Amino acid sequence: MTEGQQRAWDRSWPVLGRDVADLVAGTAPYDPAAWFGREAPLVLEIGSGMGESTAALAAAAPERDHLAVEVFEPGLAQLLMRVEELGLTNLALLRGDAVELLRTRVPEASLAAVRIFFPDPWPKRKHRKRRLVQPEVAALVASRLEPGGTLHLATDWDDYATQMRTVCDGEHLLENTAASRPGGWTPRPVWRPVTKFEHRAHQEGRDVHDLVYRRRCAERTGDHAS
Repeated sequence: MTEGQQRAWDRSWPVLGRDVADLVAGTAPYDPAAWFGREAPLVLEIGSGMGESTAALAAAAPERDHLAVEVFEPGLAQLLMRVEELGLTNLALLRGDAVELLRTRVPEASLAAVRIFFPDPWPKRKHRKRRLVQPEVAALVASRLEPGGTLHLATDWDDYATQMRTVCDGEHLLENTAASRPGGWTPRPVWRPVTKFEHRAHQEGRDVHDLVYRRRCAERTGDHAS
């Protein structure tokens, strides 16, 4: 960490940060309502990176509470700096494996939205099985979304974008909100901040693809009792 990141970590991590391992082990409670002191729609971001868009989106939606899950400590520390600068009270940071958190602690139908922005592309073919967006993860995320909740994905790797679309199209709980558009791609939302990372992708000639899926209501899955 830089000196500034370390100072922010020392000041704010004990208050705003939690370890996924502790939540999974049951040595610390998973209780967003207690963390934020209120009941509000909950947004979970898997892989918040350096927190540039995370902090901006939390600031733009004070009526929602936000959970940023990340394994990279300097990224979490940088996000803490942004939280302090903006005076955010609706953002909590979790260090560790987001999939394990979803699997073991996050209740079904409890999230208003899940965001997966620019996950590691694992570009080598032999490593693609390590990519985050796989059928079992899509099913897990969909089950944790409330009916009408959204899964928003973005990537600058064409083949990963296609994989994301194929995987999510195959999950029966999800529907593509842009299914009627060419390719099923969602136009880039104006509210999603353009990060330095995304600028670099454009400079290197890579297109950015957005996908937004919505969890179907029970009536539409055939699971609702008649």
